[in-house]
Amino acid sequence: MQKLTPMPLDTWLDTKTTLHLYTQIIGKIRLACHPAKNHWWHVTLYLTARGLTTGPIPYQGSLFQIDLDFIDHQLIVSKNDSQQSAFALPGLSVQQFYHNLLDMLHAMSIYVDINTNPFDPNKVGSDIPFDLDHEHGTYDTLAVEQFWQILCAIYPIMQQFSGQFFGKCTPLHFYWHSFDYVLTFFSGKHAPLNPEMDNVAKNAYSHEVISFGFWPGDDSLPEPAFYSYAFPEPENIAKQHLAESAAWVDVGTGLLAIYKYSDWINSDDKHRALLAFLNSAYYAGARLMHWDDQLMP
Repeated sequence: MQKLTPMPLDTWLDTKTTLHLYTQIIGKIRLACHPAKNHWWHVTLYLTARGLTTGPIPYQGSLFQIDLDFIDHQLIVSKNDSQQSAFALPGLSVQQFYHNLLDMLHAMSIYVDINTNPFDPNKVGSDIPFDLDHEHGTYDTLAVEQFWQILCAIYPIMQQFSGQFFGKCTPLHFYWHSFDYVLTFFSGKHAPLNPEMDNVAKNAYSHEVISFGFWPGDDSLPEPAFYSYAFPEPENIAKQHLAESAAWVDVGTGLLAIYKYSDWINSDDKHRALLAFLNSAYYAGARLMHWDDQLMP
């Protein structure tokens, strides 16, 4: 594991916002082209040994893929007819990124229309349409590399954790709407329908889940952290024990189990510490929701 250092949100907020908007553009292209899967699994991005990727996207009998390379700091579009193009990321406004990417796709005979409004402006920090946004363009290469290396360090631990679970489980994937790295377990039981939910949430939370993730922070917690939550939230979950220095935090929409990244990187054994947190968060929810013990024996 590479040496991990503190990463308070305010030290790279402008870069994070730019990168968040970049990923929303890429994710919306995948959303527009990929066959639908339950719980929005078809829209996410995936970690690679060089950055993030859409994975293969079907398009009119062919496949294309969009990669963010955080070593050479470029975007790459590849198509299965051997076409490939790239452009550099540093110095690009969101507007330039959007037009460069669409132009590159057009040159490969890929024509995609997306909603150019940022999804959930409060989370992304902008309500400017992508094609008009020349305000966001900060791109600190060292900060991007640091964030990506954190994801790389987390990857094997969360993969080991997911291997303990015998039920339905998501891939370990990156959600561009909220800019977090997520793994979700399902009991197989339907969740009660909440008529106040929008269509996005109704799809995501149609079944009972316990979810685990890492995100760089937000207004309520301006530093990176691991989190977990159970849905529907069981009564008295805040009384359940959490390992390490983790604590239950009320974020307004419910309770999150929070394990701060700053505490994790200072632990004596980061692999053991993160597994301990994840396991304690799982059992906190699974016991109260009466999940089958054989799902994670």
